[in-house]
Amino acid sequence: MRIAAILASVLLLPAVVFAEGFRLAPYKDDLFKYQRILGELYGGGFVVVEFDDARDVGGRDEIRLKKAYDQFVSLEVNEYKKDLLIREEETVRYIGVGKTDGDAKIVVIYLHGRHGDRTLAQEDLRFGGNFNRVKNLMVLNDGVYLTPDFSNFGSKGTDEVKTLMRHYAKNSPDAPIIVACASTGCIIVDELLATPEGVELLDGVIMHGALPIPSSLRPTFFQLPVFKDPAKYVPIYIGQGSADPTVPWVTQELFFKTVKAVAPDYPIRVELFKGEDAVHGTPIRMMDWRLVLNWILDMNEADH
Repeated sequence: MRIAAILASVLLLPAVVFAEGFRLAPYKDDLFKYQRILGELYGGGFVVVEFDDARDVGGRDEIRLKKAYDQFVSLEVNEYKKDLLIREEETVRYIGVGKTDGDAKIVVIYLHGRHGDRTLAQEDLRFGGNFNRVKNLMVLNDGVYLTPDFSNFGSKGTDEVKTLMRHYAKNSPDAPIIVACASTGCIIVDELLATPEGVELLDGVIMHGALPIPSSLRPTFFQLPVFKDPAKYVPIYIGQGSADPTVPWVTQELFFKTVKAVAPDYPIRVELFKGEDAVHGTPIRMMDWRLVLNWILDMNEADH
């Protein structure tokens, strides 16, 4: 189905879809929904999702780890993709999909991990088509999806990401800004949570296979204002593979428990994808973008 036709069908949805606040309308939900929840711990804040390689890789990929089956992707969305450059506080090259010129209803930024670049999280056919899904979700819901290059995973890279965030805070002032990241890229998200400006710009974070808190922040991280002041809470989602050899899942459980000890009402959700083959990249493939983004929107609405 062409994007124009899909857009027309979304516009014809009943008004009740967004009656209680902006939420993302469905898109390929049956294909990307979790097939089996194994358990919910800590009052539902820690969810264990079954990962079955035969179903979740073999059933999604025509060519294993390289090409998803056609039904999982809609390549017409790339008609709305642009390779862009902004020169403001920092110079940032990025790819944008959707309402890049402004008036977006939601802004999602994805930060690559080590050895990646701005093209990685624009991959349509890899990761079971999951990046293609978030691109389509943004276009169909008047949002924008951004994947930047940045110089490093330190202060320079953080400043570049902040520049991109400021730019879209200006051109889409009513849109929540959600920053997602993979692996080493999550160090930048930690840095954003540690600065007043970063917290002010953020409306939610999504971490896939997040590395531990950098040593420069570790001693005082959980004493930051973002955890101490409910008015500054930024919803945090963490997706983790149970067999990840890079980041053990118990690290994420400890992070979750520490946040809840410091701030029991803090909006944090961990999804552990459990299976013997649930490795470092599994959350990228498996996370239900619509479910998680709508959870973040729900948490922001509850805070207000």
